[in-house]
Amino acid sequence: MSSKELSSEHKLVRVCLDNPFTDQKPGTSGLRKSTKHFQQSNYLESFVEAILQTLPGIEGGVLVLGGDGRFGNKHGIDVIIRMAAAHRVKKIITTVDGILSTPAASHLIRTEKAVGGIILSASHNSGGPDGDFGVKINGPNGGPAAESLTDAIYAKTTKLDQYLILNNESIPLDNPGTYSISTTNIEVINGIDAYVELMQKIFDLDQIRDFLSNDFLMAFDALNAVTGPYAIRLFEGLLGTPSGTVRNGVPLEDFGGCHPDPNLTYAKDIASLLLEGQDYAFGAACDGDGDRNMILGRKCFVNPSDSLALLTANATCAPAYSNGLVGVARSMPTSSAVDVVAKALGIDCFETPTGWKFFGNLLDSGQITLCGEESFGTGSNHVREKDGIWAVLFWLQILARKKCSVQTLMNQHWSRFGRHYYSRHDYESIASEKAQDLYTRVESLLPSIIGSSFASNKVAAADNFTYNDPVDGSITNRQGLRILLDDGSRVVLRLSGTGTQGATLRVYLERYISSNGNLTQDPQKALAELIQAIDSFAEITKRTGMKRPTVIT
Repeated sequence: MSSKELSSEHKLVRVCLDNPFTDQKPGTSGLRKSTKHFQQSNYLESFVEAILQTLPGIEGGVLVLGGDGRFGNKHGIDVIIRMAAAHRVKKIITTVDGILSTPAASHLIRTEKAVGGIILSASHNSGGPDGDFGVKINGPNGGPAAESLTDAIYAKTTKLDQYLILNNESIPLDNPGTYSISTTNIEVINGIDAYVELMQKIFDLDQIRDFLSNDFLMAFDALNAVTGPYAIRLFEGLLGTPSGTVRNGVPLEDFGGCHPDPNLTYAKDIASLLLEGQDYAFGAACDGDGDRNMILGRKCFVNPSDSLALLTANATCAPAYSNGLVGVARSMPTSSAVDVVAKALGIDCFETPTGWKFFGNLLDSGQITLCGEESFGTGSNHVREKDGIWAVLFWLQILARKKCSVQTLMNQHWSRFGRHYYSRHDYESIASEKAQDLYTRVESLLPSIIGSSFASNKVAAADNFTYNDPVDGSITNRQGLRILLDDGSRVVLRLSGTGTQGATLRVYLERYISSNGNLTQDPQKALAELIQAIDSFAEITKRTGMKRPTVIT
């Protein structure tokens, strides 16, 4: 298709501004705030200007741009296109309706040799005028921007006195096409095609389709977020599942009122379908921008930590990993179930801080093939982000090869490697000062409890986790409070800043039972002694007034 010149005049506008970013430092990979916060005059434009002035290679480079379809997505894309053109970006690649999942964006950045990407998403946070919005920056490897870059972007925001933008008509996003604004070319592509082609190279979709056609009914909940179109193409199209297999498959600006977080609390409809019903053998859900996943079988919820361990143990079932794995990595709060598998396979297992950029270093250096975290994120060396749809296909590939149910597969896994009973308790929307006081108190007490009793065991070690990166030599400290018991059990506490209202205290609990022990307990019952011990020690109920967690996974 020939390029369309939108206007004969492209007026460059310099907008003077007062810095809106005082005391509002972005996160490690971008900026996530309430939608109303982004609707402040010049707020979005100021942050984008800082990105365009800081991201190396912008002038004359290729930029990938898209988002998860939430409220403000199309407006944000329009603003960024006109600003990027003002900064003489050579080519901008965006997508029909602006719909682009985070893993698909990572793939496009890598294949198009882009200088980076801007993804408009607040991940698993709610959308709409009263929800959240975000601007995420990815580097040229397709992964989250390095902290050095995001720090430089923030530093730039503190000094901005103007931004540049072209005054021209908006690029239509309803169909594929090519356009030009001044010296910048814009390609509007189907954002699904390249990603689907990548999945076809990784998995044997014919084998999966044959398995699903043999009375193995599945359901997928896209939660009215970005994965709907991808899932419909893959599951109902290439895999031949019945129409309606994909639920809530149309991306909506407010996610249809759904909270697009694939866990037992916020994806309760699909969870009930599998855990309480009899009709469906497999279920899954993904989050707002498509990088998280939840896996379910009939009467069976798969803990994300177990999911990583099982994928590692059965990786050779997928054609892309048929020669085995070079290594695997997990975030520190993730259970050590995958460590046991890695040891049995004779491969390296790395424990990293929370944050996909640490996995990116290991992937780029060729030291790992798979990686994952307890917060429903799993990935591999095919992109540099966690990938929800990929994880669902990986599970289907293993089930198709083993020809069994999810529960049978899990039982076989535990019988071989033992079971790591594991749960995460989230206490959300705690007043920030109150949460910080609780956390600081626990940290101050850690040295004094080493060697003492904790939940019928001795404390073998207690610290604030520090990571020495084997790739770049960097040191990342203060990543979470750990209480390590002499029987292999653990309790970890972290404060999260992903919400926009107050702080979230996350408590991670883990108890290991060997393969000859009781492998069929309810996880909360198996962890009851640890739950009571950490509540007493940290004074969670006493200090927060919360008698139970907001979310249990």
